[in-house]
Amino acid sequence: MATNLALDDRLIEEARRIGKHATKKAAVSEALEEYIRRHKQLQIRELFHEIDYDPAYDYKAQRARP
Repeated sequence: MATNLALDDRLIEEARRIGKHATKKAAVSEALEEYIRRHKQLQIRELFHEIDYDPAYDYKAQRARP
């Protein structure tokens, strides 16, 4: 999919150089992948405040099962 974006050339060049990418496209693609990974991690972290764990659950007993 072809997309035209007005991006800050200085930022793109710095990202390309720091990430050792041969092209601007590679730098932007990796940046987007990292952005997505980071936001998914944040969503997972937020779940820890919403899930009620059973205080009687014995994870060691579960590991010992054959």
